[in-house]
Amino acid sequence: MAKVAPFLLHHATPSPSLKLHTSPRKASLHARHSTPGVRCAVATPTSNTPITTPTGSQDEDLFSFDRYMTSKAVTVNDALDRALPLGQPERLSESMRYSLLAGGKRVRPMLAIAACEMVGGDEAAAAPVACAVEMVHTMSLIHDDLPCMDDDDLRRGCPTNHVAFGVSTALLAGDALLALSFEHVARGCAEHGVPADRALRAVAELANAVGTGGLVAGQVVDLASEGADVGLATLEYIHIHKTARLLEAAAVCGAIVGGAGEEDIESIRRYARYVGLLFQVVDDVLDVTQTSEQLGKTAGKDLATDKATYPKLMGVDGARAYAAELVASAEAELDRFDRARTEPLRHLARFIAYRQN
Repeated sequence: MAKVAPFLLHHATPSPSLKLHTSPRKASLHARHSTPGVRCAVATPTSNTPITTPTGSQDEDLFSFDRYMTSKAVTVNDALDRALPLGQPERLSESMRYSLLAGGKRVRPMLAIAACEMVGGDEAAAAPVACAVEMVHTMSLIHDDLPCMDDDDLRRGCPTNHVAFGVSTALLAGDALLALSFEHVARGCAEHGVPADRALRAVAELANAVGTGGLVAGQVVDLASEGADVGLATLEYIHIHKTARLLEAAAVCGAIVGGAGEEDIESIRRYARYVGLLFQVVDDVLDVTQTSEQLGKTAGKDLATDKATYPKLMGVDGARAYAAELVASAEAELDRFDRARTEPLRHLARFIAYRQN
């Protein structure tokens, strides 16, 4: 079985104390709010066949997690709708809402809420950071799809933002969502009584995840690596920064506003780092095993652009084995917490591993 890579220790580490170590589907959530102007249907749900062998999941557990995730998605969708009402300029507002309210699994907001609740906080305290992380994620998708980046025409079964609204508007919509995310954390934390020091730390964590400590760094190296002879270390660097870092920030911000201590925050950080890398490993496998209709986005793009991927470097079976180890490593980081409170995050790791789109 593939081993959790040792160079996880050296990349995208926002705190010098972070050290990672190796330890021993369901229907798509439809957007509940429509946006005036351009509309499209959310991708059709696909089969529940797991990408790897399930490890201890029972039908009743999956059902309860399904309800949990659906409930949190409803909460987040409502909060996002309130956070971004239609405004002026109308076309910019429509473009922002088009992508932000386009559905999706809402994994990152759920991570923030679940981490906050696990350390004794409540959903209301986590809501501002949960929404902010989703705004940042949506910005990254809009920009990722632009012709100068990944040049994609399909996202969540819909035309991408620049196809629907034009490149200039899409670019500015992403910029506006990024700015709104930080405003939302600052205002929302104050409104919900989150202490100012926690809110400030959450802002710093999220900012680090976007810039040279996260998304932007990963995207730059990703673009530079197309068609190049890329090894596993470089591939891991790309995805720890481009994918895992924002998932990590979501969980850590949730823990911070929930009042977690330093050791708990670092365990949650490691958990989320493993889950974030798992998300990308599974994404790479699905890109070569599923259709565009099943994924809700263009399948086979990585192969067409000769990108380095986990299946390319490890084979599909090797990538699946690596995914299984990442799940085990992620769950091991939760052993220090009360078992009942960890259930959402344990099941989230399995959900990511077994998802089909």
